[in-house]
Amino acid sequence: MKILVTGSNGLLGQHLIRQLLNAQHQVAALGRGPQRVFWQGMVEYRDFDITRYREMQDLILRERPDVLVHSAAMTQVDDCEKDRAKCREVNVTATENLLEAAAGCGSHFIFLSTDFVFDGNKGNYREEDIVNPVNWYGQTKVEAEQLIKQYPYRWSVARTCLLYGISKNSSRTNIISWIKSALEKGEQIRVVNDQVRTPTDVKDFARGIEKILHQGAAGFFHLSGDEVMTPYQLALATADFFSLDKSKIGEVNSNTFSQVGKRPLKTGFDISKARQVLGFAPGSLQEGLEGLINEAM
Repeated sequence: MKILVTGSNGLLGQHLIRQLLNAQHQVAALGRGPQRVFWQGMVEYRDFDITRYREMQDLILRERPDVLVHSAAMTQVDDCEKDRAKCREVNVTATENLLEAAAGCGSHFIFLSTDFVFDGNKGNYREEDIVNPVNWYGQTKVEAEQLIKQYPYRWSVARTCLLYGISKNSSRTNIISWIKSALEKGEQIRVVNDQVRTPTDVKDFARGIEKILHQGAAGFFHLSGDEVMTPYQLALATADFFSLDKSKIGEVNSNTFSQVGKRPLKTGFDISKARQVLGFAPGSLQEGLEGLINEAM
């Protein structure tokens, strides 16, 4: 199949493209700025602004992808609160434009979303649970999901939770890389112990997305790890694995930080549907950390 991936320079985009190439798909990739991973001519890459509707429509009609995986988004929660207009343009308007363009060739549209569509009062969320975001980032993702449901051809929404892994040539960090880097420098860090998540290895998420497109599966899917833990517990596990000093990790709660965007307290996913329908089987945190060694964090 021919797959078009937006946000290809990001953490997920890089790993998803690797997964798609391994599965022998033809891949076209869109990102901002220079290509961060050189795929030896196997990927057609374009530096592209997905908010430019007319150019996007022309590109999609020219490429005619079998599947469009929309990974690009504005995801920094506090930045989204500070610039709501830009966040909505990137996360909602651009998605609407992509949907209109993709409908011109009947592509299977796969949208990537987040646990932050939920309010965090319940935890262990299933696909059919009611969304109720507590921050603007989550609100824009909910609005985009509503647009996806109106798409006239096959569509899928893959939500994930607390993604970690290694991205090449990127200044952005994720929770594992931040914890490991700070402790290696001997820095004191403070990590919340009153938020609950199901941390997700980016390689598992990429495999789950490939299963969706390979099987032509439609609807909502929760793709995450299956171990429930707080960021503080995750930090301790990371320190143990890499033999780093746990005494540098301070336990705090969410009220310790004056963040612009509110974070939901209890999220995490019930992944029963993904297991049954897709055969999705995430590895353990231990396996995820072991995989990071081979990628030279």
